[in-house]
Amino acid sequence: MVDKYLILRKVAELDRYIVEMGEYSTIEVGAYRADWKVQRIVERTLQMMIETCADIANHVISDECMRVPTGYADTFRVLSENGVISPDLSSVMEKMAKFRNIVVHQYESVDAEIVVLVLRKHLGDFGEFRGAILKHLPD
Repeated sequence: MVDKYLILRKVAELDRYIVEMGEYSTIEVGAYRADWKVQRIVERTLQMMIETCADIANHVISDECMRVPTGYADTFRVLSENGVISPDLSSVMEKMAKFRNIVVHQYESVDAEIVVLVLRKHLGDFGEFRGAILKHLPD
């Protein structure tokens, strides 16, 4: 059985991050590139958001004895395979997980255009993930 209160605490963290990132949702690419402080805040917060989603996913997966994921991106595939999130949302979250790996491991430099795209078009995906998880929780 899913630890509802643990998941709700994680969801509250995610809610806070979503609100904080909303402050940057209208930034232009040039302004983003020109301000290292904004880059650090945004990239680190997006990393924490993705990790929070993966933590939530891993708790659901473990508590419900779903197949063990092979990595961050696979956690979202497992949720999709089990009907917790849609395949479309899984695809978006898998890309977010890969973005997180770039930020954390600096495999390549972080593309400012991708970051701004996430801020402008994909913050809502975190809200969609949140909603799917809350819908999945037991009453």
